[in-house]
Amino acid sequence: MAAKKPLRLGVNIDHVATIRNARGGPHPDPLRAAELVASAGADGITAHLREDRRHIIDEDMRRLKDGIDLPLNFEMAATAEMLQLCTQVKPHACCIVPENRNEQTTEGGLDVAGQHNFIAPFVRELMDANIRVSLFVDPEQSQIEAAKSTGAPVIEIHTGAYYEATAATDSKRISAELEKIRSAAELADGLGLEVHAGHGLTFLNVQPVAAIPQLVELNIGHFLVGEAVFMGLAEAVKEMKRLMQDARTGAMY
Repeated sequence: MAAKKPLRLGVNIDHVATIRNARGGPHPDPLRAAELVASAGADGITAHLREDRRHIIDEDMRRLKDGIDLPLNFEMAATAEMLQLCTQVKPHACCIVPENRNEQTTEGGLDVAGQHNFIAPFVRELMDANIRVSLFVDPEQSQIEAAKSTGAPVIEIHTGAYYEATAATDSKRISAELEKIRSAAELADGLGLEVHAGHGLTFLNVQPVAAIPQLVELNIGHFLVGEAVFMGLAEAVKEMKRLMQDARTGAMY
């Protein structure tokens, strides 16, 4: 069995901006949320600058880069506009995701295998700018191998199907989807990739994923911002960190 690596928590603050934009004013401020998340023990901040600017906007990315000490992960689609903005902001990292204007949230992984000849030079341009690149992929062998061949050093495994199985309380599907994530993490780690995971992770379903030894980072956003309504953002982050750490030490459930 592989030795378990330290596990980081990246917090996605997109939906703090969603609430702000509902009224059109400056409150609540995503930068203030990032500062609070940092004080609660998070290891990084993620923000997705979408083409339609439905939550995070360009100025948010600049303020986050200049205003926090934690690594900033710039989540974005593979477009010329985003490439230009990302290389201007120069975050610690970027995560390339598929983007559909009509989707409510990211619906699946990037088709790296099918778009390899487009994605590989995109990855090279970002890495030439000293930005660490992650590719958001489904837990499939072909996608992971294609991601490796682009030269990207990191993948983030899309855990959405696992979330849907846990929401349906379908134990057979939960086991099957969890095994896909485990196998994908093992394959990616064996190929020399750094392995992250995220999408739909909650207090109730995070521990089986957090226990996978090859994973080094989980990125969680919507659930934590939603839970902040009930328990506060800092307390939600602390509880998620506790659950993740307990999973790594075997003190689960």
